[in-house]
Amino acid sequence: MPRGQGQGSGMGAGMGRGAGRGGMGGNKRGGPGGACICPKCGEKVVHQQGVPCYSVKCPKCGAAMMRE
Repeated sequence: MPRGQGQGSGMGAGMGRGAGRGGMGGNKRGGPGGACICPKCGEKVVHQQGVPCYSVKCPKCGAAMMRE
């Protein structure tokens, strides 16, 4: 066999698999839209783009909100 050439075709098993994971459906974390929800009392507020939910305080009980 000439130097620098292997026996295989150069395409390993599994090439091309896994494409398309995490498609374009729904509101994902960090994206626009959605709501922030209080883990203590369940109060919901509209998520403001650029403001992480954990930095927003619940208007009812004062707890840190989380992304819905």
